[in-house]
Amino acid sequence: MSAVPHPLAPGARLVSARDLAWLIGSLVLVAAPHALRAPWWLTVLTLCLFAWRFWYALNGAPLPSRWLVIGVAAVAMLGVWMEYRTLFGRQPGIILLVLFAGLKLLETRTHRDAALAAFLGYFLIITNFLYTQSIPTAALMCAALFALTATLVGFSAPRRSLKANLRSAWLLLAHAAPAALVLFLLFPRVQGPLWGLPQDAYSGMTGLSESMSPGNLASLAQSDAIAFRAEFRGQTPPHAQRYWRGPVLWDFDGRTWTMIPVLLRDFTPPRGGLPYPYDVVLEPHNRPWLFALESAASLPQGARMTRDGQVLAAGPVRSRIRYEITSVVAPDADAQEDARLLSRALRLPPDSNPRAAALAAEWRAASSGDAEILARAIAFLRAGRYSYTLEPATLGVQPVDDFLFNTKEGFCEHFASAFVFLLRAAGVPARVVTGYQGGELNSVDSIITVRQSDAHAWAEVFLAGRGWVRVDPTAAAVPGRVEVGMARAVPQTQALPLMMREQLEWLKGARDRWEALAHQWNVWVLGYNPERQRDLMNLVGMRDADWRSMTAALFTVLGLMTLVLLAWSLGRLARPDPVQRAWRTFCRKLAAYGVERAPHEGPRDYASRAARALPGSRRAILRIGAQYIRLRYGAHASRPGVSRLRRMVRELHLA
Repeated sequence: MSAVPHPLAPGARLVSARDLAWLIGSLVLVAAPHALRAPWWLTVLTLCLFAWRFWYALNGAPLPSRWLVIGVAAVAMLGVWMEYRTLFGRQPGIILLVLFAGLKLLETRTHRDAALAAFLGYFLIITNFLYTQSIPTAALMCAALFALTATLVGFSAPRRSLKANLRSAWLLLAHAAPAALVLFLLFPRVQGPLWGLPQDAYSGMTGLSESMSPGNLASLAQSDAIAFRAEFRGQTPPHAQRYWRGPVLWDFDGRTWTMIPVLLRDFTPPRGGLPYPYDVVLEPHNRPWLFALESAASLPQGARMTRDGQVLAAGPVRSRIRYEITSVVAPDADAQEDARLLSRALRLPPDSNPRAAALAAEWRAASSGDAEILARAIAFLRAGRYSYTLEPATLGVQPVDDFLFNTKEGFCEHFASAFVFLLRAAGVPARVVTGYQGGELNSVDSIITVRQSDAHAWAEVFLAGRGWVRVDPTAAAVPGRVEVGMARAVPQTQALPLMMREQLEWLKGARDRWEALAHQWNVWVLGYNPERQRDLMNLVGMRDADWRSMTAALFTVLGLMTLVLLAWSLGRLARPDPVQRAWRTFCRKLAAYGVERAPHEGPRDYASRAARALPGSRRAILRIGAQYIRLRYGAHASRPGVSRLRRMVRELHLA
């Protein structure tokens, strides 16, 4: 189905196959990252729209009718609605924009239509950064920006060579780069992600949650995603001491451990211990907790401390943040605790896991105190021949009994959950702590990278006179987990995250170099937040800069850059040489008497015609024409000859 071609507007030019190919290639670069996130049929439909338009260009066929394009658009919108149950939000909205770019190509006939599609491509470049601001994405979008700019240059100069168009695009972007740098440094920045970013932008974030059930951390531990990076200012703690504290879980319903409502307290630094100051670059996880090496001796700006030792931000961490913190390892004991919290640390659901409860009752009856019960529990795990696995068996309605006496295999949440249950059943206050354990030291920049695969759970037990004591049940049952890491603790037959596999150890050096580069990108580019901007302003003498002074500085610098660029451009304007200026003055004098030079007319013919039209000045006109020809087309123009030509033109009086 095709339509009769519409008449072109006056001055409109049809888009050529070459220009159309550049436009389609540029849009493919822009849409490529979105194709990885979109349903496969939407990606195929978009590519078909691009290919369909290029087929029309190659065959010179009339474009499809408007009604056909509208029908395809309606079907595409219906498909997006069926896929996402909405046409709004980040993902469905961007997918529709990509589809509309393909539909716009189907009605593109002139350079004006193609320019509109290119401008849509510029907007789609921005949408890619709503998902990720990584180095590969930035590099690909820079390539797409260059391709789109070269495409627009080609629309303005369709007959120029491709090399010349690419050079013009490069010069345009090079001229814009200083202004872009100034905007990046001086534009007033706001804390957090983009304003108005839809809620579904945070739906794909991974990390620890407010609850823990059997299998939760095991699935999380199979992810290579980075949780945070820590850069120590000085000595780095050994692997076995790297317990990064996260959510603390108190309540147990027989299967799932959950947090209690946040109870804040005034922060009091712990006494004693070995201090470790460090910086953390935390990836977004849509939760308020900040991770710190146990135990935190200082708080980041705006952070709070809970009664159970969690460090919390002011709100959910929805963008990458950087904070400074100091922790101490093995501080002096704090034996004080609220009686209500201790009572909560003993709660268990009734009739839950009877075999484990009976074993704990035996320990209580045979022990002289809580410390002896704790020792019996640790010895029980060590002698139980338990195995550490990422693929634990499914547990029944009594998960603790099932794990302790039947399957005897599990991940860290199984050990921590069963251990805390046993202690509570024996009358010893205990709680589950989740977070990360370990982290990999980068051989290039000595920064510790903590991944989701380092997710871990351990226990804290309250002992009279000693306070809360950390006990890692997993380390008691499987010491290798803490000493050498998860990769060597699990059976080699199980699937590990790609970069944790020992057979790929040769890739570690390349990965370390890449992650060191990515860390610098995160700190200096993505981490350029309001605080760093204020530090920069203080460095140049602007104390306590607010958005008004920042805006004034921005426009001042941009104005100065504009003036410099204008002066540079004016200096490069082609100015006629003295010979040409004298000739133009001569031509204006003759034109004032009705003898105007035609564009195709050479100096000899023009001088001869002017001499015939103005016989009273015939001799002077011919002499000026001959002198101009001698200077312009002779071997060289001498300064006396130029001065003579200018004098002859100045003394010319027509009659």
